[in-house]
Amino acid sequence: MGQKVNPIGLRVGINRTWGSRWYVEPREYAKTLHEDLKLRKLITEMPETKGADIADLEIIRHPQRITITIHTARPGVIIGVKGANIEKIGSELQKHVAKKIQIKIKEVRNAETNAQIIAQNVARQLLARASFRRTIKKAIGDAIRKGNAQGVKIRLSGRLGGAEMSRTEEAKEGRIPLHTLRADIDFGFAEAHTTFGAIGVKVWVYNGMKYGKEQKEDAGSLLRKRRDRLPGQRSDSSRPEGGRSESYRRSDNSRSENRD
Repeated sequence: MGQKVNPIGLRVGINRTWGSRWYVEPREYAKTLHEDLKLRKLITEMPETKGADIADLEIIRHPQRITITIHTARPGVIIGVKGANIEKIGSELQKHVAKKIQIKIKEVRNAETNAQIIAQNVARQLLARASFRRTIKKAIGDAIRKGNAQGVKIRLSGRLGGAEMSRTEEAKEGRIPLHTLRADIDFGFAEAHTTFGAIGVKVWVYNGMKYGKEQKEDAGSLLRKRRDRLPGQRSDSSRPEGGRSESYRRSDNSRSENRD
Protein backbone atom coordinates (compact mmCIF):
# COMPACT_ATOMS: atom_id res chain seq x y z
CA MET A 1 0.00 0.00 0.00
CA GLY A 2 1.18 3.56 -0.70
CA GLN A 3 2.65 5.36 2.29
CA LYS A 4 2.60 9.10 2.79
CA VAL A 5 6.25 10.16 2.80
CA ASN A 6 7.52 13.74 3.15
CA PRO A 7 8.78 14.66 -0.37
CA ILE A 8 11.73 16.65 1.04
CA GLY A 9 12.94 13.82 3.33
CA LEU A 10 12.63 11.34 0.45
CA ARG A 11 14.90 13.49 -1.76
CA VAL A 12 17.63 14.28 0.80
CA GLY A 13 20.93 13.33 -0.79
CA ILE A 14 19.44 13.30 -4.31
CA ASN A 15 18.49 16.92 -5.04
CA ARG A 16 17.99 18.21 -1.49
CA THR A 17 20.39 18.80 1.37
CA TRP A 18 19.99 18.63 5.13
CA GLY A 19 18.38 21.51 7.04
CA SER A 20 20.95 21.18 9.87
CA ARG A 21 24.62 20.54 9.17
CA TRP A 22 26.88 19.45 12.03
CA TYR A 23 28.75 16.51 13.51
CA VAL A 24 28.96 15.54 17.18
CA GLU A 25 29.91 12.48 19.21
CA PRO A 26 27.14 9.81 19.41
CA ARG A 27 26.51 10.52 23.13
CA GLU A 28 25.95 14.23 22.34
CA TYR A 29 23.63 13.60 19.36
CA ALA A 30 20.23 13.60 21.15
CA LYS A 31 21.06 16.74 23.17
CA THR A 32 22.24 18.64 20.04
CA LEU A 33 19.20 17.55 18.01
CA HIS A 34 16.78 18.79 20.71
CA GLU A 35 18.73 22.06 20.90
CA ASP A 36 18.19 22.50 17.14
CA LEU A 37 14.45 21.80 17.48
CA LYS A 38 14.24 24.29 20.37
CA LEU A 39 15.98 27.03 18.32
CA ARG A 40 13.63 26.45 15.37
CA LYS A 41 10.55 26.62 17.61
CA LEU A 42 11.79 29.79 19.36
CA ILE A 43 12.41 31.61 16.06
CA THR A 44 9.00 30.76 14.57
CA GLU A 45 7.10 31.69 17.77
CA MET A 46 8.84 35.00 18.52
CA PRO A 47 6.73 38.20 18.20
CA GLU A 48 9.61 39.77 16.18
CA THR A 49 9.17 37.15 13.41
CA LYS A 50 5.37 37.35 13.26
CA GLY A 51 4.21 37.88 9.66
CA ALA A 52 7.78 37.58 8.33
CA ASP A 53 6.89 34.63 6.03
CA ILE A 54 9.78 32.37 7.11
CA ALA A 55 10.23 29.70 4.43
CA ASP A 56 13.15 27.75 5.89
CA LEU A 57 15.76 27.72 8.67
CA GLU A 58 19.30 26.42 8.13
CA ILE A 59 21.48 25.60 11.14
CA ILE A 60 25.24 25.10 10.72
CA ARG A 61 27.33 24.30 13.80
CA HIS A 62 31.00 25.33 13.87
CA PRO A 63 33.39 24.50 16.74
CA GLN A 64 32.93 27.93 18.37
CA ARG A 65 29.64 29.26 16.94
CA ILE A 66 26.21 28.40 15.49
CA THR A 67 25.18 30.01 12.19
CA ILE A 68 21.42 30.29 11.62
CA THR A 69 20.29 31.29 8.11
CA ILE A 70 16.68 32.50 7.96
CA HIS A 71 15.08 32.26 4.50
CA THR A 72 12.28 34.82 4.41
CA ALA A 73 10.08 36.59 1.86
CA ARG A 74 10.06 39.77 4.00
CA PRO A 75 13.58 40.40 5.34
CA GLY A 76 12.68 43.95 6.45
CA VAL A 77 10.29 42.57 9.12
CA ILE A 78 13.03 40.43 10.73
CA ILE A 79 15.78 43.08 10.50
CA GLY A 80 13.54 45.86 11.88
CA VAL A 81 14.37 49.55 12.24
CA LYS A 82 18.20 49.91 12.22
CA GLY A 83 18.51 46.15 12.93
CA ALA A 84 16.69 46.32 16.30
CA ASN A 85 14.62 43.16 15.70
CA ILE A 86 17.51 40.96 14.63
CA GLU A 87 19.48 41.99 17.76
CA LYS A 88 16.51 41.03 19.96
CA ILE A 89 16.22 37.65 18.25
CA GLY A 90 19.97 37.02 18.66
CA SER A 91 20.01 37.94 22.36
CA GLU A 92 16.94 35.76 23.06
CA LEU A 93 18.44 32.72 21.31
CA GLN A 94 21.79 33.24 23.06
CA LYS A 95 20.11 32.54 26.44
CA HIS A 96 19.34 28.96 25.40
CA VAL A 97 22.73 27.91 23.96
CA ALA A 98 26.35 28.00 25.13
CA LYS A 99 27.99 28.77 21.77
CA LYS A 100 27.96 32.18 20.08
CA ILE A 101 25.03 32.67 17.68
CA GLN A 102 25.37 34.30 14.27
CA ILE A 103 22.18 35.11 12.30
CA LYS A 104 22.06 35.54 8.52
CA ILE A 105 19.02 36.67 6.52
CA LYS A 106 18.39 35.34 3.01
CA GLU A 107 15.57 36.70 0.87
CA VAL A 108 13.27 34.24 -0.93
CA ARG A 109 12.99 35.49 -4.51
CA ASN A 110 9.98 33.50 -5.77
CA ALA A 111 7.57 33.58 -2.83
CA GLU A 112 4.67 32.47 -5.10
CA THR A 113 6.29 29.06 -5.68
CA ASN A 114 7.57 28.44 -2.14
CA ALA A 115 5.35 25.74 -0.60
CA GLN A 116 5.90 26.83 3.03
CA ILE A 117 4.99 30.47 2.29
CA ILE A 118 1.89 29.38 0.31
CA ALA A 119 0.79 27.19 3.27
CA GLN A 120 1.30 30.07 5.75
CA ASN A 121 -0.69 32.49 3.54
CA VAL A 122 -3.59 30.03 3.19
CA ALA A 123 -3.61 29.41 6.98
CA ARG A 124 -3.59 33.18 7.63
CA GLN A 125 -6.63 33.68 5.38
CA LEU A 126 -8.49 30.79 7.01
CA LEU A 127 -7.94 32.49 10.40
CA ALA A 128 -9.56 35.62 8.95
CA ARG A 129 -12.64 33.44 8.09
CA ALA A 130 -12.12 33.64 4.32
CA SER A 131 -13.79 31.07 2.04
CA PHE A 132 -11.43 28.08 1.91
CA ARG A 133 -12.30 27.13 -1.71
CA ARG A 134 -11.65 30.63 -3.03
CA THR A 135 -8.44 30.87 -0.97
CA ILE A 136 -6.85 27.66 -2.29
CA LYS A 137 -7.90 28.35 -5.91
CA LYS A 138 -6.28 31.81 -5.77
CA ALA A 139 -3.08 30.40 -4.21
CA ILE A 140 -2.81 27.74 -6.93
CA GLY A 141 -3.50 30.28 -9.70
CA ASP A 142 -0.81 32.67 -8.40
CA ALA A 143 1.79 29.88 -8.13
CA ILE A 144 1.23 28.67 -11.70
CA ARG A 145 0.71 31.99 -13.48
CA LYS A 146 2.97 34.36 -11.52
CA GLY A 147 5.56 31.90 -10.22
CA ASN A 148 5.71 29.58 -13.29
CA ALA A 149 5.23 26.40 -11.22
CA GLN A 150 4.47 23.28 -13.28
CA GLY A 151 2.02 21.85 -10.75
CA VAL A 152 0.48 22.67 -7.35
CA LYS A 153 -1.60 20.61 -4.93
CA ILE A 154 -3.17 21.99 -1.73
CA ARG A 155 -4.92 19.82 0.86
CA LEU A 156 -6.94 21.17 3.80
CA SER A 157 -8.11 19.04 6.70
CA GLY A 158 -10.27 19.93 9.69
CA ARG A 159 -13.61 21.60 10.46
CA LEU A 160 -13.74 23.53 7.19
CA GLY A 161 -16.16 26.45 7.21
CA GLY A 162 -17.05 25.67 10.83
CA ALA A 163 -18.76 22.36 9.92
CA GLU A 164 -19.52 19.89 12.71
CA MET A 165 -17.80 17.00 10.96
CA SER A 166 -14.16 17.41 10.04
CA ARG A 167 -13.26 16.56 6.43
CA THR A 168 -10.47 16.81 3.87
CA GLU A 169 -10.65 19.01 0.77
CA GLU A 170 -8.09 19.05 -2.02
CA ALA A 171 -7.41 21.20 -5.09
CA LYS A 172 -4.82 20.47 -7.77
CA GLU A 173 -3.55 21.95 -11.02
CA GLY A 174 -0.76 20.68 -13.27
CA ARG A 175 1.22 17.55 -12.43
CA ILE A 176 2.93 16.45 -9.18
CA PRO A 177 5.22 13.42 -9.90
CA LEU A 178 5.84 12.36 -6.28
CA HIS A 179 7.44 9.02 -7.26
CA THR A 180 10.04 10.66 -9.55
CA LEU A 181 13.06 11.27 -7.34
CA ARG A 182 14.74 13.79 -9.66
CA ALA A 183 11.55 15.95 -9.67
CA ASP A 184 12.02 19.23 -7.79
CA ILE A 185 9.05 19.06 -5.41
CA ASP A 186 8.71 21.54 -2.57
CA PHE A 187 6.48 20.70 0.42
CA GLY A 188 5.03 23.01 3.05
CA PHE A 189 2.80 22.58 6.10
CA ALA A 190 0.99 25.09 8.30
CA GLU A 191 -1.85 25.10 10.84
CA ALA A 192 -4.68 27.59 11.26
CA HIS A 193 -5.86 27.57 14.90
CA THR A 194 -9.41 28.81 14.44
CA THR A 195 -12.15 29.21 17.10
CA PHE A 196 -13.73 25.91 15.96
CA GLY A 197 -10.50 23.88 15.92
CA ALA A 198 -7.23 23.46 14.06
CA ILE A 199 -7.14 23.28 10.26
CA GLY A 200 -4.09 21.68 8.65
CA VAL A 201 -2.74 22.99 5.34
CA LYS A 202 -0.42 20.88 3.16
CA VAL A 203 1.10 22.23 -0.07
CA TRP A 204 3.05 20.46 -2.81
CA VAL A 205 4.73 22.52 -5.58
CA TYR A 206 6.39 20.96 -8.64
CA ASN A 207 9.07 23.18 -10.23
CA GLY A 208 10.30 20.86 -12.99
CA MET A 209 13.02 18.22 -13.19
CA LYS A 210 16.43 18.66 -11.54
CA TYR A 211 19.21 17.05 -13.55
CA GLY A 212 22.85 16.99 -12.47
CA LYS A 213 25.33 19.68 -13.57
CA GLU A 214 26.50 17.43 -16.39
CA GLN A 215 24.19 14.91 -17.99
CA LYS A 216 26.04 11.73 -18.95
CA GLU A 217 25.36 10.54 -22.49
CA ASP A 218 23.68 7.16 -22.64
CA ALA A 219 25.32 4.27 -24.50
CA GLY A 220 22.74 4.38 -27.33
CA SER A 221 23.53 7.96 -28.36
CA LEU A 222 27.30 7.27 -28.31
CA LEU A 223 26.80 4.20 -30.55
CA ARG A 224 24.71 6.19 -33.03
CA LYS A 225 27.48 8.80 -33.26
CA ARG A 226 30.02 6.08 -34.06
CA ARG A 227 27.81 4.57 -36.78
CA ASP A 228 27.37 7.97 -38.44
CA ARG A 229 31.17 8.24 -38.81
CA LEU A 230 32.24 5.52 -41.26
CA PRO A 231 35.79 4.10 -41.01
CA GLY A 232 38.33 6.30 -42.80
CA GLN A 233 35.92 9.25 -42.90
CA ARG A 234 37.02 12.45 -41.23
CA SER A 235 34.77 14.22 -38.77
CA ASP A 236 33.19 17.57 -39.67
CA SER A 237 35.43 19.39 -37.19
CA SER A 238 38.58 18.37 -39.13
CA ARG A 239 37.26 19.92 -42.36
CA PRO A 240 38.22 23.51 -43.16
CA GLU A 241 35.63 26.32 -43.21
CA GLY A 242 32.96 26.09 -45.89
CA GLY A 243 32.81 22.28 -45.49
CA ARG A 244 35.02 21.66 -48.57
CA SER A 245 38.45 20.04 -48.48
CA GLU A 246 41.71 21.51 -49.85
CA SER A 247 41.77 19.14 -52.89
CA TYR A 248 38.36 20.47 -54.07
CA ARG A 249 39.66 24.04 -53.84
CA ARG A 250 42.77 23.19 -55.89
CA SER A 251 40.71 21.60 -58.69
CA ASP A 252 38.45 24.67 -58.79
CA ASN A 253 41.48 26.95 -59.17
CA SER A 254 42.94 24.85 -62.03
CA ARG A 255 39.61 24.96 -63.91
CA SER A 256 39.46 28.75 -63.67
CA GLU A 257 43.07 29.00 -65.00
CA ASN A 258 42.21 26.78 -68.03
CA ARG A 259 39.25 28.96 -68.89
CA ASP A 260 41.48 32.08 -68.87
